[in-house]
Amino acid sequence: MKIFVLNMIMAITWMFLTGDLNFWNFAEGFLIGFVLLFFIRNLFENNKYFVRIPKLISFVFYFIKELILSNLYFAYDIITPDDKSIPGIIALDLDAKTDLEITLLSSFITLTPGTLSLDVSDDKSKLYIHAVYIKDRDVEAYKKNIKSNLEKRLLEVLR
Repeated sequence: MKIFVLNMIMAITWMFLTGDLNFWNFAEGFLIGFVLLFFIRNLFENNKYFVRIPKLISFVFYFIKELILSNLYFAYDIITPDDKSIPGIIALDLDAKTDLEITLLSSFITLTPGTLSLDVSDDKSKLYIHAVYIKDRDVEAYKKNIKSNLEKRLLEVLR
């Protein structure tokens, strides 16, 4: 966490030194700070930061891609005459254990059009999801897609 705060301070300092206070200049300062901190990473006891940030960026781009694709698929289904929806409720076994991990996973699932997180089991081992598009009624493939992509990537960032 100390490295992240240091990186943020470097990014803000970069913004003030260049005199341009906007998001892209902040991002540029953050990237420059990240590279500089990467070269002196042996001075810090916790080097997980240099693994997590690239995974976080990868997760953000993955989620944006999935969000765009699901929006396009949903919009296409709405404007075409035939209905492709095959709704269902799925019980997904969770690898996420903490409340934060479960909450973030269910939030990202709910943000994606066509899916909605309904409930978590009392023992926090299952997440119940309502899905509008279960392709070919293959529930196991749908579960595997969520677990191997969304949940796995999210847990890599958080752990």
